[in-house]
Parts: sequence; structure tokens; C-alpha cells
Amino acid sequence: MKALSGALWRSVLIGLVCVGLALMLSFPVALSAAEIPEVPGFFLAAGSETAWSSILRSIGLKERSAEDARVIVLPQDSTIHIEEIPGKLTAGRILVLEGDSETARTLGIRATAQHVRVRRIHDAHQPNLSIAWEESVDLPVFKLPRTAKIVTWDRVSGAPLTAILRWGHGSVLWVAASIGLEGYERFPFLLNTLYDMGVHPLFESSRLAAFFDFAFERNRDEGKLARELRRMGIAAVHVGAWEFFERKSILNHRLKKLIEACHREGILVYAWLELPHVSVKFWKSHPEWREKTALLKDAVGDDGWRLAMNLNNPDCRRAVVRGIRSTIERFDWDGVNLAELYFEGADGLSKPEEFTPLSADVRREVEYAYGFDPVGLFQSKEPDPEKLRIFLNYRVDLAARLQEFWIDELEKMCALKPHLDLVLTHVDDRFDTTMRDAIGADAARLLRMLDDHDLSFIIEDPYTVWHLGPKRYEEIAARYRPLTFRQDRLGVDINIVERGGHVYPTSKQTGVELTELIHTSAESFSTVMYYHTGSITGLDAPFLPYASSVVRRCEPVSGGLLVDSPLGVGVRWSGPVTLDGRDWPVRDKKRVLIPVGEHVLRPADTDIPALVTDFTGTLENAAMAPGGVEIAYTSQSRAFARMSRKPKHLVVDGVEMTLHTIGKYMVFLPRGKHSALILF
Repeated sequence: MKALSGALWRSVLIGLVCVGLALMLSFPVALSAAEIPEVPGFFLAAGSETAWSSILRSIGLKERSAEDARVIVLPQDSTIHIEEIPGKLTAGRILVLEGDSETARTLGIRATAQHVRVRRIHDAHQPNLSIAWEESVDLPVFKLPRTAKIVTWDRVSGAPLTAILRWGHGSVLWVAASIGLEGYERFPFLLNTLYDMGVHPLFESSRLAAFFDFAFERNRDEGKLARELRRMGIAAVHVGAWEFFERKSILNHRLKKLIEACHREGILVYAWLELPHVSVKFWKSHPEWREKTALLKDAVGDDGWRLAMNLNNPDCRRAVVRGIRSTIERFDWDGVNLAELYFEGADGLSKPEEFTPLSADVRREVEYAYGFDPVGLFQSKEPDPEKLRIFLNYRVDLAARLQEFWIDELEKMCALKPHLDLVLTHVDDRFDTTMRDAIGADAARLLRMLDDHDLSFIIEDPYTVWHLGPKRYEEIAARYRPLTFRQDRLGVDINIVERGGHVYPTSKQTGVELTELIHTSAESFSTVMYYHTGSITGLDAPFLPYASSVVRRCEPVSGGLLVDSPLGVGVRWSGPVTLDGRDWPVRDKKRVLIPVGEHVLRPADTDIPALVTDFTGTLENAAMAPGGVEIAYTSQSRAFARMSRKPKHLVVDGVEMTLHTIGKYMVFLPRGKHSALILF
């Protein structure tokens, strides 16, 4: 992008003043039937890309001209020099300034002679959160206008670091220092500040999945929780099924209530398996089947809860098959997730007290096939490198054989409930190649199973790369795409947790970092999951639907709005609407859901009813039909359609089916690719 001259920049800002009075005052406004929403955009007044671009794109803002942008960013290193600024900004527009500049001084923001070294800061959004910069930065202490609202300040000196100012009919976000190369390493809650200033994105998605562990959510009301999750854009939760391996689990009633509550909100519920962990009771009842470490001790994971059983033992395996079959049969699951089925020892040979598997079954198998007892490798100061390589390769092969066995078994169980989806969550070993030897992971081998099995493959990034930032997901995706042509069944799992060691600016991903993690993943993979539901704060929750939306193109067209999304998206819109010239019935009071591909939205002349107010699965088309609505869709599990009135009949692919509903008009639809006619 070419830098603007000072004169041109002044003319642009003056032009904004002239045209701005006709624009909306702020983003979240109710639209009449004759209005279309403003296309959100930003203008970066710099000679090249900066971190501001990534931040604003992560919530769906597109780069626009200065005349058309709502957010105008003037970075600290901008080559633009402004000799004067208009008396007021255009209505609803936001100017973002960094550091000391002529523009900042015009606004009454002045650097004093006093300096401070800033490393630890406070943010008004989370005043008790520890925020630390990797390196301290020497900054002048700024004097701000009395009307400025300080948002961020230095923890030690109290010097202001970010602030909001009203200017004319618009507003200014001032930041004392550069936001950094990545954009999240200094000021985590910049997006929250912009949201407070009226930047409410146009697009949202409801296609995220999340892991759910009752250990973190024991005191939550299931109905309230499900409603919160749906507002956060959650389409599926994967519930820890080890709690329900035994028939008489005290949590059985809680799980049934949770499944019913989620289904009422249109959320799928999967049984999340963590083999070789089965359950605490199973571990206590069968000490003879416990896996062993390289020190021949019972295998307890480094986090203390993953109690590994010896699934290589036929008797143990048969008992676990029976228990899991019972778990799947007893509850109204929508799918099964076989997660992390490999071995303990992410730190590899350096921690023999965690390294598995060294059960008697494994030792006999290796002795028979290769002529040595693998325990000896850990009893020698210098193990034979050839034997060590043999054992590490054996371990990879054993993990793959166990995974293949369990996929076959789970497919048999799913055949009893044809709506069940099957998911395999597997740690990455292509980006972090140490995982192959560390835990026996071989993603490439398992990905070949997508050719013959109907399942999704979710890539989990190991803890070794959690500090590398959002851009790593682009690289991870690039390494996995050549391994399968089933790109539609590839997904990613993000661990949103407290990270050990020195991680900046916060120990757990939040704010800008979390939003960029979700958005980069959504652009790179068809499925995005995160661990776990309880790890998202109230500050971050509103941004998940924005971050997970993917829009390739959006621009005004004659009397309407063109939107192109590869997965479908929700568009903020109020009032009746046509899609590609046809009356469109899939919307609620605040948004319209558009299908996959490129479409044009226009206000409708007549107020046709909104018949489908929420939908899961991949929406491909919809149309008004005599007495109802017809929906073309694809879904890997059941799909849910919330209707605005009570439905009476369901016809799928021309065949009438039993109508199954829950709550207020939530209709169950079969998995697969179908055309469903819902009649009232």
C-alpha cells in the first residue's frame, strides 16, 4: 500500500466529515426493511502491513479505502505527516493512533520529559489479570486531556498507556506504544476496547466445537450453560465419557440433562473417549491390567488423571469394549470422539518414570519379534541405538494398530445408531516432529484411513508449540493438506489453558491472541475445536462467533450486499430479506443465515415470515414451500433446525419421516446430504 501525502490525507479526512453525517452513528443499529448494513472496514495509513491488519481481520473487518473505512489506523511508524486535523471526525468513525505524533498533540495528547520503563500493565477490562511484556519498553509519560478515558496503564507508575477520546462525532483510540509485531504481545484487550467504542462486526458463525469436562463444570445449570454455549457459536460439545463408563455413575442424571439442554439449543453432544484412560473405578478394580512405565510402575499421566490401562491385553480390551458399548447405548449421543490414543511420555526418554508402554504383554511381544526385552533400554546408561530405534518404531506401530482396532469397534457401535458421527483427535507430529518418538504418534498413517472410513481427523497441537502464536495454524494446515484429499474432514484442536513457563503477555490465551487463534484456525480448517468450555471468559465469549466466521468477499452491490463464504455465515440484518432474488426464510430478528458460496442479499419488499431461526450443519439452500420450508443441507451428524412455529410433518428426500422435536420447535434432521421439507 502506498503512503498518502499529508495533503491527500487531510483531504481524505475532510471528505469523511462531509459524507459521514449520512452514515450510521455506530455499528449495532436496527435496520428498517429498506436498509442494508454497512460493510465494516478499516484503512491502514502505513507503507506496509502491520499487526493492526491481523487484529481487525480476525473479527471480520475488511480493508477499505479511507473514504469507506470505519476504523482508520495511523501506526507509530507511519510515514504520513499531518499538518492539521479536521475539527471533528465523521460520525461513528474511529481513529487509532500510536505514540507521540502531530495528530496526537492536536488532540491534546502530549509526551512529557518524564520517562518510565513499562513491562507490567493493568487493563480496565481485567484489572486483576497479570499482563507482562516479554521485554520492558522505555516510554515517555503522556499527559492526556481531562476527558480521556484511560483503559490501560503501567502497573508501577500508573502512567497511561491506552485511552479513548471523543472527537467531534467520532472517537479516538490512542495507544502509547507500538502494539508489537504480532499484535497481541502488549495489549491483549484492544478488540474489547474497540467493541466498547462501537465496532460490532457484521459476520458471525456458529460452527465451533468444544471439549466439556464435568470436573470443571459441576455446579452449572445445564439449561443456562447450553444457552451460553450457543451464544458463543458452539455447535458441538465433546463430553468426557470416562465419567459414565460404569452404569451407576452418580453423574448419569447430569449428563442426560446436559444432552437434553444442548439439543434444545441445537448443540450436538459427542462422547469424548480418552483411551487408554478408561475410568477411575476401572483402574482401581483391575490392577492386573494397568499399563506400566519404563520403571515398571503403574502408568499415571504427568497431569495425574490419565490412568493408562493396557489395551494390548486381550482380556482388558474386551472389558473396555463392553463398557464403551454400554456407554454409547445408554445416552442420546450425536457422535463419538476417539481422542489421544497413544502413549505417555511427551518428554520422551528423558523421563522414564512417565514413558509407556512397558507392560508384560508389550515386553513379550517385543522379545518374540526382535529378541530383546525393552526394559533393558532404560536400565543402561547408554542404550543400544539400534534396539532403541526398533522399540520406538514398534511403539508407533502399536499405537496405530490400537487406533485402527478401536475405530473398527466404534464403527460397529455407531452402526446401531446411524446418526452417530465419528471423530479421531490426534496430536500433531508433522509440525512438531518430536512427537513421533515421544508418544508414538504417526498422523500420516492414520490419515490414510479417511479414504476408507467416514470420520473426521482433528489435529491437536502439542504443548511444545503453544507459545508460537496464531500463525502456526497456517503452517500446520499446509503440512497436513498433502496427506489427504478429504480436506473437508480435517480439523484442529486449540488448547486454551494456563501455559507453564514464561509466556507473554498472559499465561492463558485471551483477548487478541485468542481471537486470532480462532480466526486463523477457522480460515485453515473446516472444523475448529477448543479445550475446554470453562476456559473462555466472559470478555472473550462474544468474540468467538466473529472470529470463527470466514468470508472471502463482501461488498455493496446495486441495492444490496454481496457475501461469499466457503462454509456459510450469519450476517447482521434486521427485517425481511431476499437472497439471490428469492424470498429467504432462514433468519431471526438480528441476523440472516446464508448458505455456502456467493450470494446477494437485498431488503425484501414484503414481510415474509422467518421460518427457520437457527440451523446447524452446512446450509446449502432453502426455499419457501407450500405449507412450510425446504432446506438443503449436509451434516456429519444430526442437524438441528429451529422453527418459528410448531411443525407438523417432516419429509426427507421425498419420503415422510417421523418428526422428532425438542424444546420450542427444534427439529432433528438426519445426518448426511439431504433435502428436508418441514411442514406446519
